[in-house]
Amino acid sequence: MSRKSIVGKKVAKPDPIYRNRLINMLVNRILKNGKKSLAYQILYKAIGNIEKRTKKNPLFVLRQATGKVTPNVTVKARRIGGSTYQIPLEIRSTQGKALAIRWLLGAARKRSGEDMAGKLSHELIDAAKDNGIAVRKKEETHKMAEANRAFAHFR
Repeated sequence: MSRKSIVGKKVAKPDPIYRNRLINMLVNRILKNGKKSLAYQILYKAIGNIEKRTKKNPLFVLRQATGKVTPNVTVKARRIGGSTYQIPLEIRSTQGKALAIRWLLGAARKRSGEDMAGKLSHELIDAAKDNGIAVRKKEETHKMAEANRAFAHFR
């Protein structure tokens, strides 16, 4: 760990076609074994599918989906006096967005059916409509935080 200076925040670069940082964040999470061009192909195909199905701007649907999945609070396990408590913590918007992207991609991978682009487009459309696996995950996290609100003083 560096003791001399504070490390600055890294800002995600925008993708080459849509000039959008969110798309680049998604590509970097889809990425497996360093195959970035394949990750771009998957995402751009999913964006094309979204445009065909919804007849709306796919970037608007993508932003709406991540907004509906982004959590406000999360729970963190903390060991105090021999027992483990789930402590609710508020999270920053950047961390919430990262969690939302992770949940959306995990939910898309769990879906059965066609290729990854199709599964991702279905999950994004479902999340924008406020249903789907990723939205349920957010609601479950919020319920856990609400149930363990009594332990908030352990922060």
